[in-house]
Order: sequence, then structure tokens, then C-alpha cells
Amino acid sequence: MATVVITGGSRGIGKATTEYFAARGDRVYFLYEKEHAKARAVAEATGATAICCDVADGEAVKAAFSRIPDVDVLVCNAGICHYGQLQDTTEEAWDRQFAVNVKGIYHCVNASLPFFLKKQAGSIVTVSSMWGQVGASCEVAYSATKGAVIAMTKALAQELGNSGIRCNCVAPGVILTDMCKDMDPEILAGLAADGLVGRNGTPEDVAKAIGYLADAEFVTGQVLPVNGGLVL
Repeated sequence: MATVVITGGSRGIGKATTEYFAARGDRVYFLYEKEHAKARAVAEATGATAICCDVADGEAVKAAFSRIPDVDVLVCNAGICHYGQLQDTTEEAWDRQFAVNVKGIYHCVNASLPFFLKKQAGSIVTVSSMWGQVGASCEVAYSATKGAVIAMTKALAQELGNSGIRCNCVAPGVILTDMCKDMDPEILAGLAADGLVGRNGTPEDVAKAIGYLADAEFVTGQVLPVNGGLVL
């Protein structure tokens, strides 16, 4: 039984990942920021422990991890998105995306390292995006943060490899979560048709990929696209 910590676990990919690890019998803790009712529902359904925490707040992350007795797997999933042209993106919105999507990983990895280094073992899986690989119009800030996630993951894999700690990344494509709820259905249908698999993804698709990377003992420093062949 592994101890798994998942950020952004109350909905979407994080919820599916919490369900995945809980279903196989792992001890799961998930962080969430403000969706209290959803977090309670996930905790009750899975037996996982929900901890309210804004990952952008370093002191809050330290307090959250003080409640966690051990970490074997860290899944850095928490993320936010802002849609709009660069000239319409406020500095506040830009900074908040980097604070959650990038600095949040910094905080959570630092909080997990004492556990990993003590036993010279551990697995970190970050969640980027296909837009972190190729960029997206009207999502410059989001694309920039997700590109940073990929760079962080590769650098951490090199830095921590000699300590028995693996670091990998998933790069989801169009996944049917709350981030897509305001998209035009025709656009979503067009994106599905453009992919080689012929459909958009589900949170469960990504959770399975995260589970694979968490366990794959001979895989580190890699980015696994989960996009149905939309980006090759």
C-alpha cells in the first residue's frame, strides 16, 4: 500500500486520480482549495483524506503536509486556466496562474522531499498540457506555465535521480473537465474529429496514465502525451 498525495483532487483529473489510487487500495490524501462540498463527496466515496490548501501558499502547504505521515507518490495536478488575448490578461491573472501552476509544484515537491530522501525512493508525477508542448492562441499564460511544468519535471528527474526519486509528466489534450464547460460544442466536436482516436479525453484517461508513471520503475524524466493523437 502506497501513500499518495494528489493536489487539486476535488474535481476533474484530480478527482479521477484520487478514485484510481483509492480503488487499488492505496492510502490517499488530496489537497483542494475551496470546493468543500465536492471534496467531502470525494472523500466519502473513496475513503481518501481531504485537506483544504492553496498550493500557491507555501505556509499552507507546509501545514497540510504536517498532517500527512508519509509520501510515496506525489501527483502535482492543481492548476488554473485563463482564456483571453495577452493584451487582455491582467498582471494579476498572469501571476496567479504561475503561482498555482508552477510555484505550487515547487511548494509541494519541497514538502515531499524529506519523505523521499529519507527512504531514497519516491515518484513525482506532474500534470502539464499539450499546450505546454506546442502553445495555444489566447492561452499564452496557461501555455507558459505548462511549458514550465515540463522543464521543471525534466530538471527534477536529473537532480533527484541519484536519490532514487523518479519524476515524470503527463501532457493531457482536450479533456472533458470544468475547463471545457464553456467551450462551444461545435469546437469540441471538431477537436475530437481532429484527433486520431476520434474523441476527446476523460479524466479517467489521464488518471490511468498517471498511475502508470507512478509505478513505472524504469521511466523518469519523460512527458507522456494523453491527447488521443491530436498532437504528435
